[in-house]
Amino acid sequence: MTDVEQERHAAAGKSSLWRSVRAVAWGFLGIRKRSGFEEDLARISPLQIIAVGLVAAAVFVGVLVLVVHQVASA
Repeated sequence: MTDVEQERHAAAGKSSLWRSVRAVAWGFLGIRKRSGFEEDLARISPLQIIAVGLVAAAVFVGVLVLVVHQVASA
C-alpha cells in the first residue's frame, strides 16, 4: 500500500461514521443524488448503514413519544 492509499484509508475510516449518518439522513428524507448514492455504496458497509439506521429510527421514535406525551399532558 502506498502512502497516498494509506492516507485515504485512514481518512475514510475517520469519516465513515459521519458518512453513514449523512446517508441515513438523506434516506429518511428520500432525496439523494445518484452520484452521492453510488459513492456511499463504494465507501460504506451495509452493517454501518443498518447500525446507524437503527439508532436513527430509535431516536426518531423517542422524539415522537416525547412530543405526544407533552401534548397529551397539556
